[in-house]
Amino acid sequence: MIRSDERGEMERKEFQEQTGIIGESVEIREIIDVVLQVAPADITVLISGESGTGKELIAKALHAASPRANKMLITVNCGAIPEGIMESELFGHEKGAFTGAAELRKGYFEIADGGTIFLDEIGEMPLATQVKFLRVLENGEFMRVGASVPRKADVRVIAATNKDLEREVRDGNFREDLFYRLRSVNIRVPPLRDRREDIPLFFEMFVHDFCERNGLTFAGITDEAMQLLINYDWPGNIRELKNVVESMLVIERGKQLVAGDVKKHLRGYRGDHEERNLPVFLNRTAEQAERELIYRVLGEMRRDILEVKNLLVRQLLHSAPVPAAAEYSVEGIEASVQEAEESMALDEMERKMIVSALDKYRGNRRLAAKALRISERTLYRKIKEFGLPK
Repeated sequence: MIRSDERGEMERKEFQEQTGIIGESVEIREIIDVVLQVAPADITVLISGESGTGKELIAKALHAASPRANKMLITVNCGAIPEGIMESELFGHEKGAFTGAAELRKGYFEIADGGTIFLDEIGEMPLATQVKFLRVLENGEFMRVGASVPRKADVRVIAATNKDLEREVRDGNFREDLFYRLRSVNIRVPPLRDRREDIPLFFEMFVHDFCERNGLTFAGITDEAMQLLINYDWPGNIRELKNVVESMLVIERGKQLVAGDVKKHLRGYRGDHEERNLPVFLNRTAEQAERELIYRVLGEMRRDILEVKNLLVRQLLHSAPVPAAAEYSVEGIEASVQEAEESMALDEMERKMIVSALDKYRGNRRLAAKALRISERTLYRKIKEFGLPK
């Protein structure tokens, strides 16, 4: 006869396999128990946690375990939508409601009718929109932009934030009534440093998936190297761990990973020569951690530029015609290259990376942000900062 605790364990493991939630830590077990308890009820859920902890995965699990599982799950990143069009995106607009509204458009709430809407980065929602969103939560009513008749939507709302909403309320950036209405159930997803026993499980999964997709072989990892991964604080959480694992598999291809290999990819272990000119953040926010990743890539690009400079110097010195050799003195060439290098400031390099990513993914900000390893909100802010086409 199966005991109730054994039955619960079996149910939890089966649910994890179905939803892709990784972890054996107490924190993850508690989260799964809460998800299984609240998913069947039509109740608003607020998921909180640092960037990269897997909040969207929990939202998908809530939807999958709910009676609405056979309906749509619409994911909306509030931080990636410009304030001026937020209301139109959520609630839709009538034809001619504003300049450029050439036709009627349904909003996300109307599209998600009967299903679930997941509002990520809810803390970025403008105050004006929060008032209208509260109305949807209270009675299911919303109004398209330019309309005079309210509409109804049967939608379950799941929201997520990496901000401290209580502080946002105190600072006047978030409505108090909406905050209390949202947090009917609050699921806090812990950072990776608070569930270190799950790190080997994530490592194994990322290795398996990446090697299978790219036809690579994995020669294993030493206990000392794994312990370094477990002891690292992971400011970028699961997202950062995934990036580090994939980088190691490519750069250290075909060899067993040892402690020295891991140290090269973890900030704080690398040598002073590699870390110079890169800012060090203490008590970093999620946004600072993302910007730090950009600086890391920019630092690597800068080293590549220096290598190209040295190569050009050597080539010019050895290939220039003898009569013109005086024009290509080491000092003159290095000065010219140095001048060009200095003109390409970090901001310009950052701009070029963003433009390149947007071009590569044909303007898809979600894919571009993922490739750059930053949030869509950060990417949108950068697009605005650099005056790039939106």
